[in-house]
Amino acid sequence: MTAIDSVNPDLVAGGAGETAVADFCGTWLAARGFEIHRLERRPGRPSVVAVARGTGGGRSLMLSGHLDTVGLAGYDGDPLAPRVSDGRMYGRGTFDMKGGIAAMMVAAARATAGGRLRGDVLLACVADEEYGSSGTEEVLESFTADSAVVTEPSHLEVTLAHKGFVWFDVEIEGRAAHGSRPELGIDAIAKAGHFLVALEQLGQRLADGPPHPLLGTGTVHASVIRGGEEPSTYPAHCRLILERRTVPGESADGVEGELAGLLDRLAANVPDFRYRLIRGVHREPFEADPDALIVRTLTRHAERALGHPPVVRAKPFWTDCALLDRAGIPCLLFGVDGVGAHAATEYVDLASLDRLTDVLTATITDFCS
Repeated sequence: MTAIDSVNPDLVAGGAGETAVADFCGTWLAARGFEIHRLERRPGRPSVVAVARGTGGGRSLMLSGHLDTVGLAGYDGDPLAPRVSDGRMYGRGTFDMKGGIAAMMVAAARATAGGRLRGDVLLACVADEEYGSSGTEEVLESFTADSAVVTEPSHLEVTLAHKGFVWFDVEIEGRAAHGSRPELGIDAIAKAGHFLVALEQLGQRLADGPPHPLLGTGTVHASVIRGGEEPSTYPAHCRLILERRTVPGESADGVEGELAGLLDRLAANVPDFRYRLIRGVHREPFEADPDALIVRTLTRHAERALGHPPVVRAKPFWTDCALLDRAGIPCLLFGVDGVGAHAATEYVDLASLDRLTDVLTATITDFCS
């Protein structure tokens, strides 16, 4: 799988997409008796759902992972030539997250061999997680399960929560004028400066607020700013792009109200301050129930495989767990050890890959029996 280019074309123009790697996964799983369902609402962006039907009366379990990777540019060496050294496999996607997909495929094939399970086992190999998660959204329109495990890399730690995010555009309006006629102009960039100071103060208030026990507090930052035309003109427009990271209990609507209130106060107190606030992409934060059956089942088998209770943790970044949870599927995240997600060097620790496969095999067998 590592040798198959599956760069997300929404991230990198001309990226290969998921077709070839979806073909590989579907062929491999079909040869082991799985029903193969290919979903491709967006041409060239397929997801594969492989199903092993149980004998009936048991719990169903979905294992989910994404087929796409980030770009190859700047990678140290050949990103599509997997190399094994010192117990590690190097290559783009080994850690994030083709190692996790390989583990869930092998584990499911082992657990379902012989047809002894009562519950169905579903493998969702999805497109587009690195950008918009359109693959998981498409899968959840047609498939569900009693519980799910997402095999994103987690260093063999049980991950029960992660942050969400909301993106906003803020457009500050000024008035263009010749640089020699300040009385005629309104400097949109200078007005944006007032907003940036207020945004920094909001970030500090968030940091000082009550923390989530696993995730800490929400954050906010301005990630892009554009304004002005030329040195001798007062800028008529300044546009900022913001990201607000959210924790459980915070919503996109609440965050929008928070920012609108800040901007309204500036409009009331800063002369000629005019703005537009536009909400963009938003994704909910995620928090699992630690007493859910799938959490207790996987944690028990992880403890046996590791020889000690696994670390319970949260992630600061977003995953498809939030979409599964919103669809009513109790889930958690558990995956390999390694380094280099989105970095110039990436590898998966192969011993952790073996342990992950063992934990998933035992979890499937126990949960679906």
